[in-house]
Amino acid sequence: MRKGDRVKAVLALLDEYYPTEDRCYLNYENDWQLLFATIMSAQCTDDRVNAVTKDLYKKYTTLEDFAGADLAELENDIRSTGFYHSKARNIIAVAGKLLEDFGGVMPSDIESLTSLAGVGRKTANVVRTHIFHIPSIVVDTHVKRVSAKLGLVVGDDPVKIEFELMKLFPKEHWGRYNTQVIAHGRAVCRARKPDCENCCLNACCKTYTGK
Repeated sequence: MRKGDRVKAVLALLDEYYPTEDRCYLNYENDWQLLFATIMSAQCTDDRVNAVTKDLYKKYTTLEDFAGADLAELENDIRSTGFYHSKARNIIAVAGKLLEDFGGVMPSDIESLTSLAGVGRKTANVVRTHIFHIPSIVVDTHVKRVSAKLGLVVGDDPVKIEFELMKLFPKEHWGRYNTQVIAHGRAVCRARKPDCENCCLNACCKTYTGK
């Protein structure tokens, strides 16, 4: 199957089997809550992050609260998300920079977002997609794995994968693809035990068909 035909088939099937609205699996009420939750989600499940932020955002209710947080105390608050030393340090630094350099207003451009401590393109694109509704490809573990299995991308570099998918997909599918593939990667194309026989994408999957 030619890549162009594969892309069309994949997008059509994802639209058939999964909702077409963008959805974020992290709970938040404002832009900085989403940013901090996404920072905490590195090497951690969304469910675990949501369990932590349920109480965290009641304790720290403003950017000022986070900027002035005691590092050891915040580390303890987010300990169960893993890598809590660096995550807590980055969250405090980000809160301070947002207040000092951006007047407490979340920037929308990729350059400003990635200038924040611990914020790479994936985290920045989550904010751009769900806060500013700017079409973006978020390359998380599911998007990387499923896209490679389908034969849409080659390699392991998230930035290269992001730009390759941006070239392949119409812009209106960028955010939608993120949501759909995350759902598909969790339910069907699981990392440890993919259910290839019952996968709605198996006919156009390069790994399954070998073509």
